[in-house]
Amino acid sequence: MAGTDMDPEVARGLFEEGATLVLLGVPEGTELGLDYKTWTLGPRFRGVKMIPPGLHFLHYCSTNSNEACGEIGPKTGRFLSLKPREVLVAHWNQSEDDLEFTRDPEEAERMRANLRELDGYLGPYPYDTLRKWVSLTDRLSQEVAIALQPLSGRVCAFSDVVPELKLTHTKDREEQNLPRNDRECRSMKEGLDRLPRMKLREGTELRFSNIPEQAYPPGSTPAQITQHSMDWSYALNCVLESHYKEQPLSILGELQFAFVCFLIGNVYEAFEHWKSLLALLCRSEEAMKERKDLYLGLIAVLYHQLGEIPPDFFVDIVSQNNFLTSTLQDFFQFASSPGVDSTLRKRAEKFKVHLTKKFRWDFDADLDECAPVVVELPEAVTVD
Repeated sequence: MAGTDMDPEVARGLFEEGATLVLLGVPEGTELGLDYKTWTLGPRFRGVKMIPPGLHFLHYCSTNSNEACGEIGPKTGRFLSLKPREVLVAHWNQSEDDLEFTRDPEEAERMRANLRELDGYLGPYPYDTLRKWVSLTDRLSQEVAIALQPLSGRVCAFSDVVPELKLTHTKDREEQNLPRNDRECRSMKEGLDRLPRMKLREGTELRFSNIPEQAYPPGSTPAQITQHSMDWSYALNCVLESHYKEQPLSILGELQFAFVCFLIGNVYEAFEHWKSLLALLCRSEEAMKERKDLYLGLIAVLYHQLGEIPPDFFVDIVSQNNFLTSTLQDFFQFASSPGVDSTLRKRAEKFKVHLTKKFRWDFDADLDECAPVVVELPEAVTVD
């Protein structure tokens, strides 16, 4: 866990003011990371020192030594808000394969008193990645992170699900008018119907903002429904009113939270929410005219986020159905409207040029031209 060369003044400041994570009993071979860096742990590891105060994301994958090849388990992450000189202690729970943080002030004080002896077992914070981490979370406050993370505090790559109904016996299934399990399935549908319906275990779900399914106000005329289907400002204002009334720009913190959970925490659900939130922001024309600061902030957030995704990733996921290009195409089109602030209009144009150069995306092309063409075949012709 060696850090890169650090300016002596910075090192001294972090040594005196930095927080310390004491992580005891973490098995050798565990993949553990803090923010943007990941390590495979050796036998001497006891934690991380010289951590800049602020919000951080601790993430880890345990190894199961009983499995062949020491199989790596699913990733778990936790957002931690660390104060200057804070000492935070966690112990590895072997039966749960997870870290348990103690809130015992006496133990923290004992560890603080022993930091000199522990020092050789603590790796320094990866200062070389700090700038990158800050650029991905500069809009994410401790309050927003706490409000969005699961009540359990754990951000898990795989959902923890339990059956909606406890159907232990055949009579339980009959009482719920469900197919019995002691008869042979006659169709795929019947087989699927027999599978238990699952739900997320309480306290494990990410608590993202609710994006309204109906993008228009109740009682809208057909013409108004059409208008709100093209300009999503009403739905965006609903989200801001419900969740970020006092600080509308905190919605950018949610966009960053979702991105970090996906990029570093491997949570696919967070990627889906990032897409939904991004589409909502990009397709709200009236909001763009009224909320200049929000959209200047959005450009800065996206600049850093898109800079961190590996280029080949777009081929695999983001470019499915041209999601990103079509969403940003709408954004750039709305940003060039006459009613948009000139500073925002110029910033959007520069961002468009930057993305066109970096990814070779053509935002001026008609995306419908790339759509598959349906060809009518004569009745006598079949396709093998």
